[in-house]
Amino acid sequence: MRNKKWKVIAVKTKVYVKDLRTKTAEELNNELVSAKKELFNLRFQNATNQLDNTSRIKEVRKSIARIQTLITQKQRNL
Repeated sequence: MRNKKWKVIAVKTKVYVKDLRTKTAEELNNELVSAKKELFNLRFQNATNQLDNTSRIKEVRKSIARIQTLITQKQRNL
């Protein structure tokens, strides 16, 4: 059962990254700003004990890293 769960997560991640790759550098920067705002809000909620799903912080951090990686790749290719 555990393997099936991780396969689903891996497929969703691949689809997410594929979607990000089609965006321009400006759109990626907008996504990055949005993700950083979300991370700030999640941290604030966590500090005030209002956050139910703490794993969301980790997901957003990984998302930020993915976006930053794609931005760097696009800058180096130009």
